[in-house]
Amino acid sequence: MVRPMERSALPVLSASVPGGKGKPLDDSASAPKQVAGKRFKDKSRTGPFPAARPGQSANALPGVIRIIGGQWRRRKLPVAQGPGVPAGLRPTPDRVRETLFNWLGQDLGGWRCVDVCAGTGALGFEAASRGAARVRMIEQHPVLLKQLHGICKQLDAQAVQIVAGDGMRFLRDMANREPGSVDVIFFDPPFSGFSGEAYDDALRRASVLLVPGGNFYLESGREWRADELAAKGWERRRYLRAGAAHAHLLRVLPKEEISL
Repeated sequence: MVRPMERSALPVLSASVPGGKGKPLDDSASAPKQVAGKRFKDKSRTGPFPAARPGQSANALPGVIRIIGGQWRRRKLPVAQGPGVPAGLRPTPDRVRETLFNWLGQDLGGWRCVDVCAGTGALGFEAASRGAARVRMIEQHPVLLKQLHGICKQLDAQAVQIVAGDGMRFLRDMANREPGSVDVIFFDPPFSGFSGEAYDDALRRASVLLVPGGNFYLESGREWRADELAAKGWERRRYLRAGAAHAHLLRVLPKEEISL
């Protein structure tokens, strides 16, 4: 079987350098670029998204999120609210997801994906909408699990498998059982109560689980610098800040390129 990442490399933006060849751009330093016909302003990269409306809490969850592209484009998905919803629930904003899937190349046909901390399912259902062959979505909170199953039934999302359990434990077990079997891992845990050691553990397990050239999407409450990621064996291919969220697209470095 030909791996998706072997068929088509991830598109890399380049900038013309006087007297030299183009070089890859990191979104942390690049100028605003066109995404789906709309231009980002600088504040969408380094500042918060629009402020809460009058009478709305700054921490209020959106009532719905929308699928950006693929067969379910523009379909709206509900966001669980009220009693029983975990305090750390934080759907990846539409514009961040749009940028992420531009990074990945839009069409995920045949890809195998794992959404480690599924939450609302925004990332996993987006991947399935864009043709992923299999999407495993891991969640342990009963309210969110019920909602994920409801959305899965509503969309008739046959490529989606919802797994009840702890995402970190699933990641460790799957890395042991099925090394080199996943094309992209989405890792978007709650910002609070998640230690640096847990992030390090996730990075170690993901490096085993991914196919060569596979992608690891890391969303966290701080920026992971390129040099500290290189020391852990990872290349930071893309980076975007949107308010409190820091979005990174990573891939495993070849052993000879790992910093000591």
